Amino acid sequence: MQKKGMKTAVYVMTATLMLSGMNIEALAKEANGLPSAGIDYFLSNDGTSVKSLQDEKAAEEKNTEKTTGTVNTMPIVEETMMATTTKTISEKEKELAVKKEEESFKTLVIADVNDYVNVRSIPGEDGEIVGKLYDDSVGEFISEKDGWYEITSGNVTGYVKAEYCVTGDDAVALAKEVGTRIATVTTTTLYVREGAGTETAVIGMVPNGDQLLVTEELDGWVKVNIEEGDGYVSLDYVTLSTEFVKAESKEEEEARLEKEAAERRAAQEAAAKAAAKTAKSSTESKKEITPPVISENSSELGKSVADFACQFVGNPYVWGGTSLTNGADCSGFVLSVYANYGVSLPHSSAAQRNVGYAVDGIENAQPGDIICYSGHVGIYIGNGQIVHASTSKTGIIISNATYRSILSVRRIF
Repeated sequence: MQKKGMKTAVYVMTATLMLSGMNIEALAKEANGLPSAGIDYFLSNDGTSVKSLQDEKAAEEKNTEKTTGTVNTMPIVEETMMATTTKTISEKEKELAVKKEEESFKTLVIADVNDYVNVRSIPGEDGEIVGKLYDDSVGEFISEKDGWYEITSGNVTGYVKAEYCVTGDDAVALAKEVGTRIATVTTTTLYVREGAGTETAVIGMVPNGDQLLVTEELDGWVKVNIEEGDGYVSLDYVTLSTEFVKAESKEEEEARLEKEAAERRAAQEAAAKAAAKTAKSSTESKKEITPPVISENSSELGKSVADFACQFVGNPYVWGGTSLTNGADCSGFVLSVYANYGVSLPHSSAAQRNVGYAVDGIENAQPGDIICYSGHVGIYIGNGQIVHASTSKTGIIISNATYRSILSVRRIF
């Protein structure tokens, strides 16, 4: 196996490290995408380390946030303010937090390979394989023996060949690169603002539970990425965490593959029933209705999904909507397209990041796959494009799939 070159991009995250038990020889194999079961959050704010600077107007406005500016044609939804104690984080405190975080990163062991590293029961290639640590996945260092690191990651504890991993000072920069800083919305409707303050205009809204990619952290505010562009949200209404991928045990891998196969079969059966129902309705009403195209080939079924979704290009975007004709938001659009095939999906872009099974990158995407972004989702239609309910200004449109950073690709069939 060839060791992958060290990456150098870094970003600063201000949080307290909270590593749960983790565990982690390299075996050449093409990975089909990181297992969703191997994802966890290791870093999070503790609710006291970072608090927002409350605008004095908040109290005057009786605990409601006042909008200034417009959000295209989106309805104005009142955002409930939570009573908190304000605290200004000094530059010294920030510096200390960063140093503390970097010190904790030195105890990490990060796989730096093309695919995955085997975790073995003893420090040697004759040891039993007890799990896999996928590329860029993270474990916690326990000890070192004869060129092997003993680590813990997720539900796996064992030994991984040191030459295929980094730890110590080398792990600090890599940890900042492979970790994804996430803000999870904790209020019913959260305003995303043009600047870091309640006096600035609202550029978009996101619902409770949505997960947004954090690009910068400020006093009391974080810069996030949404469909309308980059904006700022108050730390009063989100929890911060850093997403790493952990090792997957042998048993977890077997269970995941079995579950994914069962879900694929169930989705295909649901699509077949939907097609039969549509065909029957067409016969009884004597109207020409085009049923979903069903094939044993999953890629053909996915193409049918993509073709069906494209029929609604030009229809409106409606916040919270699920109507393909009268208006839907991004997850509502994906939900309703798949409902035509008898498949039930959650009405949340964050939740849709976990449906189906993982696909390893946009280069391996097939028509019908769900492409997940920060606070947004769309349906891949092939040729590097997606169809999605974009914004209230643009409605349902077709865009290049890489117009924004992709968080994950999920396949249903």
